[in-house]
Amino acid sequence: MVIQLSVALAAVAFVCLVAFVILTLRKGMTTLGETNRTLGEVRNAIHGLTGEATQLIHTANQVTRDVKGKIKTIDPIFESAHNVGEVIQTVTETFKKNAADIGQSLNQEPEKAAVKSKSSQIRVNTKFQ
Repeated sequence: MVIQLSVALAAVAFVCLVAFVILTLRKGMTTLGETNRTLGEVRNAIHGLTGEATQLIHTANQVTRDVKGKIKTIDPIFESAHNVGEVIQTVTETFKKNAADIGQSLNQEPEKAAVKSKSSQIRVNTKFQ
């Protein structure tokens, strides 16, 4: 009788174990199904994003080509502006040099004028004496 009772108890334990394993496998299958659906959605989203990213890259390439073309068109204007700047700088340097020369000559002339005015004062003084 003890053997029959232990066999029956082992059978019940085995049935419980099998039932628990079946429930666990069903939960696992449900989780795997949801994971497969999620992966499918992610794949679709990635394919959509890939298409949009490709279109964005093509648009960016077109904009870059357009900007490069416009820069090539404007480049001579910048070169002309640079040349005008160099001419203005040359003229400015020339004016500075001429102004400095004029300033030096004006500084030298008052000394000569002072000498002349002193000599004329002496003459004026000599005439009145």
